[in-house]
Amino acid sequence: MQLQKLPYSLTVCKVQSTSRLDLTKDFYFIAKTDEEISLVCKAEDTPKDTVERSDGWKAFRIQGVLDFSLIGILSKLTGILADNKIGIFAVSTFNTDYILVKAENFDKAAEVLSNKGYVII
Repeated sequence: MQLQKLPYSLTVCKVQSTSRLDLTKDFYFIAKTDEEISLVCKAEDTPKDTVERSDGWKAFRIQGVLDFSLIGILSKLTGILADNKIGIFAVSTFNTDYILVKAENFDKAAEVLSNKGYVII
């Protein structure tokens, strides 16, 4: 399985509203529940009026379109990282999954995953 390193820094944050987000940008994850609105975006696209934020994330994208019948893909990846004391923040789209790790752990995460047979591109 191939994991693509995304070339930019990301921010994970909470916002009051999505009304000021520029949805023409090429990388946003928005999740809304009855408790909050969470946003993952490129660091430079982070809204000024965040409620809370955590900067300094990097991401791997699982390459290809994942079939919903596939089981355990994210679990295996996160298990390997957990065994190596690397915390994650995961998000999923219809097509695939993204694993975010803090920038200071990114190279170690790539090395650990590569050592377990994942192709890092």
